[in-house]
Amino acid sequence: MLNTTVIMNHLELDMDLSMIPILQRLPNLFLIEGTEGGGEEKAAIAAMIATAGIIFIFSLILGEICTRLKLPSVLGDLVSGILLGGSILGILIFSTEGTEANSVLLRFLQFITGVSSETMEQAYNFQMKEFLDESANIGLLTLLFTTGLESNLKELIRVGTQAVTVAFAGVIFPFTLGTLALIKFFAIGTIPALFAGAALTATSIGITAKVLQDIGSLKSDEGQIILGAAILDDILGIIILAVVLSLVQTGEIEVINVIYLLISAASFILGTIFLNHIFGSIFVATIKKINNPAALMLLAVIFLNSCALLATSIGLEAILGAFAAGLVLGETEFQKKIQELFEPFIFVYTTIFFVTVGARVDLSVLNPTVAANHKGLIIAACLIIIAIIGKVIAGFLVFADRPINRLAIGAGMIPRGEVGLVFAGLGVTTGALSNSLGAAIVVMVIVTTLIAPIILNYVFPRYSSKLDDSKDCTKITERDCLPISKFN
Repeated sequence: MLNTTVIMNHLELDMDLSMIPILQRLPNLFLIEGTEGGGEEKAAIAAMIATAGIIFIFSLILGEICTRLKLPSVLGDLVSGILLGGSILGILIFSTEGTEANSVLLRFLQFITGVSSETMEQAYNFQMKEFLDESANIGLLTLLFTTGLESNLKELIRVGTQAVTVAFAGVIFPFTLGTLALIKFFAIGTIPALFAGAALTATSIGITAKVLQDIGSLKSDEGQIILGAAILDDILGIIILAVVLSLVQTGEIEVINVIYLLISAASFILGTIFLNHIFGSIFVATIKKINNPAALMLLAVIFLNSCALLATSIGLEAILGAFAAGLVLGETEFQKKIQELFEPFIFVYTTIFFVTVGARVDLSVLNPTVAANHKGLIIAACLIIIAIIGKVIAGFLVFADRPINRLAIGAGMIPRGEVGLVFAGLGVTTGALSNSLGAAIVVMVIVTTLIAPIILNYVFPRYSSKLDDSKDCTKITERDCLPISKFN
């Protein structure tokens, strides 16, 4: 029987739910054997500080460039990661196979700390995993939590049917078209084709949510439909992945696992709606009784971690729990105050998250001069077209009794981001995907991740040009603005 917990461990990318600063854990975590003269902790701290500084400098400069070009700032973070990754500058290295960290930076850090080259290299590799990886995971959880805070549970329920339509169509069309195209036109085996088709179903809610926040459209009808559909996409993607992995490992589908995932997801969503009605008043009453000024922030973090942990314990993604926690607390009177308290986490940790997403991109798979890349690039072109068309079709299937930007909804589902990379990574490690097919999926993820913010910025106007006639235009608010455009 397929072990669902193992699958989720892969999908969570070793997600650490603790928000305790990594610096406090260095003495216990950092143990290097065979070094002379000590200095391991000093080297790790120096590497951490230098790496973080470089990330923020690049993010600041490229983010400013994107802002001046009227592009989402998240695009600057993604490009910063690509520049800092192993493909170019070699400052952010997440793989030990065939890639070395920037030698100039290592020598500089060695000079500053006075430790041996071996100790410095080990310290640098340590902080890449323990600091950046965990900080990126905190950033993703925080982003989804604040996305939930800014969302409106009643609005999500109101557009729930539309979100379900988009989610199912956004899974069925790319999965079917991708699988059939690979089998018919490229003579790919059934199981590898199914795995690649499954990778096309994912939606990177983190990237889409950040773009929607940047352009002020998160609370629009379109934004709420996209969020709801993206959450469901993740759930459906996990189920499809479980089925495909079952085929790879056992040659048959474990129906019990599929049913378990469906029941778990449905129960968690319904539980969130129920919790919203009873927990909000308890949370507010508790805060008002506590005089500690840090109580609101600490209780919010505790609730966030608890929901994320609950989600992982039943086989779902931690980000779903973080989003649910935000939805519940977003209905309380402390919603705006919690948002303000979490802004530092957003500015720091989500920047690290998006930069690390870009840093994991391997540009070598895009090199057309390498003969081994040719087949992968051709397949990638096919997958990119299907990845975009499949989601756009899903957007146009939305039914509504008033004008709605269907193209924007479809565009919001395009980025595959880190979710697609997880699918590709699991496919290669399990032997389900060949090198060329794995590279093709990586290219598809790169392209959809980079172009989605640009497309969204174009089809999703920052301010509405029309207003819903049913509303009083003299008392207009951001939530009342409908991002309607010529793309209806």
